[in-house]
Amino acid sequence: MAPDRHRRNATVGVGAIVLNGKGEVLLGRRIKMGEPESWCLPGGHVEAGESFEQAAVREIAEETGLTILAPVTATIMVLDGAAPVSALTCGVVAAVGDDVEPQVLEPHVFACWAWMRRECLPDPLFPASRALLNAWLGKPLSPVWHFYFIK
Repeated sequence: MAPDRHRRNATVGVGAIVLNGKGEVLLGRRIKMGEPESWCLPGGHVEAGESFEQAAVREIAEETGLTILAPVTATIMVLDGAAPVSALTCGVVAAVGDDVEPQVLEPHVFACWAWMRRECLPDPLFPASRALLNAWLGKPLSPVWHFYFIK
């Protein structure tokens, strides 16, 4: 059977809103080749068989070396209406203590990790991270993004 050329694929991702004891958000300076530099949340694709929460814990560990012990909570979903394929990203909130410091474990993707105050988030932000953070903080989203709160 010939492949269906009109078939669209979808991407399902997770963005981890990692908070320290001061309420600061963890962001990485993304330097992935072929993409503009930006700041982004830890995260990535959800693997088959994973929940959003499991994917977030795995991605946090793979990218930062941080171990999340407390329960994590899926809170919001954003859908990129301008993407060439359906692109859904779930925002998961996770907390860590004040004394933990992330490590750069994927130097081909991230230059550094930094704790940022919610009211002083840097520019530019990776598009899905911007959408998740804006929705989570109650700020307006670009018209091409749609958001959904998880109850």
